[in-house]
Amino acid sequence: MGRLTTHVLDTAHGRPAGGLRIELHAVGTDGATRLVKTVTTNADGRTDEPLLQGGDLAAGVFELRFHAGDHFRRLGVALPVPAFIDLVPIRFGIADPDGHYHVPLLVGPWSYSTYRGS
Repeated sequence: MGRLTTHVLDTAHGRPAGGLRIELHAVGTDGATRLVKTVTTNADGRTDEPLLQGGDLAAGVFELRFHAGDHFRRLGVALPVPAFIDLVPIRFGIADPDGHYHVPLLVGPWSYSTYRGS
């Protein structure tokens, strides 16, 4: 059974990014996006369940939008206005809906990185 999962690590504080809002969007062939789901990470920086799984996971293009700036402001981090890193969009493709797609985010106020995890 295929599934899409994520987790977020706060590299500025060296811990999981709990309480961070994430939006999942489906991207149409015309580039238009449609909001599929909004979730908030738990204390471990993960979602309590997969973002998509089974029959809900289809081949196509998706975008995760991580509200990193809100996370750092909530923690009292002094960010410039506008923040250098605020909303982090990661657009990716799902070719095999039976596979496990894990899209982690490592983020700080000045940088971020991602990869296809396991």
